[in-house]
Order: sequence, then C-alpha cells, then structure tokens
Amino acid sequence: MKRRKFIKNSAGGAMFMSLPVIPTFFSSSVDDRFGVADASFMSRRFRKLDSEPYPPFANALEMIDYSASLGFGGMQVGVGGWDRDFSKKVRKRKEELDIFLEAQISLPKSDEDVLRFESETKASIAAGIDVFRTACLAGRRYETFNTMGEFQTFKASSIAAIQRAEPIMQRHKVKLAVENHKDWRADEFIEILKNLDSEWVGVTLDTGNNISLLEDPMQVVEALAPYAFSVHLKDMGVTEYKDGFLLSEVNLGDGFLDIEEMIRIIKSHNPNIHFNLEMITRDPLKIPCLTEKYWATFDQISAPDLAIFLREIRNIKIKNALPVISDMSIDEQLRLEMENNRTSLNYAKNNLGFK
Repeated sequence: MKRRKFIKNSAGGAMFMSLPVIPTFFSSSVDDRFGVADASFMSRRFRKLDSEPYPPFANALEMIDYSASLGFGGMQVGVGGWDRDFSKKVRKRKEELDIFLEAQISLPKSDEDVLRFESETKASIAAGIDVFRTACLAGRRYETFNTMGEFQTFKASSIAAIQRAEPIMQRHKVKLAVENHKDWRADEFIEILKNLDSEWVGVTLDTGNNISLLEDPMQVVEALAPYAFSVHLKDMGVTEYKDGFLLSEVNLGDGFLDIEEMIRIIKSHNPNIHFNLEMITRDPLKIPCLTEKYWATFDQISAPDLAIFLREIRNIKIKNALPVISDMSIDEQLRLEMENNRTSLNYAKNNLGFK
C-alpha cells in the first residue's frame, strides 16, 4: 500500500471506473481560489461557545469577513433567513473581497417547505450564488438508524426532497450539490442521481466521509467526480479501537489521503470546480464497524471486503496522533480551530496550486 492512498482493490472492490460524464456549466478558465466550508468553523459557528477572543459569528457577513481575513478566496455560507437587503449586502461584500460564495441550504422536506426553499434560493441568487450545497442526513447512517426499514424510509424521503428541489434548480438555472454525508455509499448515491437524471443536481464531493462507510476514499472520488459541482477537501487520519476504528479530519498533508491525485481526478471532470476546505476540529469519530448496530443498514459489504479494509486501516501511518480537544478550554479549542484552518490553507497554497 502506498502511504497516502488505499490500493485500488481494497474495500469494496473495483467499481465505476468508466462513468458517463454529465454536462458541466463551468467556464474554460480555471478558478484556483481556495474556499472553506462553514463546518470548518464548527465550534465557533454552530456550538455558540462563550468566548471573548473568539465570539460566535452573528451572521453570514461576519463569517465571510473572518474567512477572508484568514486568506480564503471563497466559502460556503448558510442562507436561511436572508431578506433582499441582506442579499444585497452579501453581494457587495463578495465583490469587494473578490471571493466566490456557495450556499448552504436545507432540502424541502415537504410540499409546504418548497416555498421556503425557493425563497432561500432566490435570496442566494441575488447575492451572486449559483451552487447550493445540501445534504440528506444531518447525522451519520450507522448512528441514526436501527433497522434497514428505518434507512429505507429515510432513502425514500430523501429522494422525494431532492425531487421537490430539482424543478426550482432547473427554473433558476443553478446547481444543487448534494453531499456524500456519511449516508450514501457511492453506488447507492449514483443510483439516485441516475434515476433523477437531471443536469441541475449533482454532488458536493467530500473526500473523506465515505471511509466511515468502509469505502476506499480514492475509489469514491473516482466514482463521484463526474457528478461533482463542489468539493469538501479534507485529509484524514485513522487508528484502530476495540469496536472498529477512529476517524479524524487532520490538517492537509498530515493524513493518508492522496490529496494531489484526488484534485487531479476531480479537475479532469470539472476544471473550474471550487474546492472548499472542511477541517473539522473535534475529537475522533468512532466508527464501530465491529458492532451489531453498525450493520443494521448494510447488506452489500462482504466479510472479505471488511477484512481487507481493516487490514488497510491497520497499515496506515500518519504523522501525529489523532487530535483530542475535549480536555481543552473553550478558548483553546477555538484557537486551535483557527490555527488548523490557517495551517491547511497555507498547505493548499504552498503545495496544491491554490491561491
């Protein structure tokens, strides 16, 4: 095994090596600005921690200004609750800073929710946004569902939500980028996209999430890159524990992913796609793949595939121990979050061709 990627024939076997490429809307010029996902500010953005040096962001404008001050050339921002005046302010700031913006939006969960979804879409377009990142599941498949029936109900409701959103994307000629968010294995996700058969719905390609679903991250990138409208770029570290393995986002260059090759593959399909750092500063996630509950929603992973995958996990070596932040003070956690983002940004600019 190469140090920075799984071998091609590891967990899940070879798959999707020759996929049709969906139409792309990107210009021929290459935009090499490096963006950031709002989850990179998980503690400061979502946990609302009480800190004087690192206060929570009051709104999207504050997060935009902060991200730009670190040196990011773009970002994904939540667009809930924007009115016309706020959209104008966001657009003005976007143009002043010369950054790109992508929207963070929730799928319409019911027919009644379609009006909210279209309203947020229009507000985002007014701010100069044409890519909308979303996800079907807020949590993690193996933690959320206890039975296959529960997962199938979720699958049906997720497909219905995407189908509600698609006509709105088509009408406004913007792109809905659904993340592989520890919910869909690559083959399941591609089946959904193919059945939908829309040029307006694609993928926010997360380079590390599907490790938690026992998939080779390089194979996932190869499979989903033809459908990608946006990217969550991350590096990952792993180590064994008694019920499976621990999984962490780590600074770019410190993990085992072959980031350079992933970028090459993705750009070969969409040369002008935006890459957003998702460096989540937190304790390692437990992937309890040796427990009964983990397997409640999986019926397509064989015992040999699992054995190969765990052997690869055992052989992976990373530079540093997986990060643990729960024993730090709030200010220390927030300071580390800032430094991790800055460190990964500098790595991307110095080593990956971004600016």
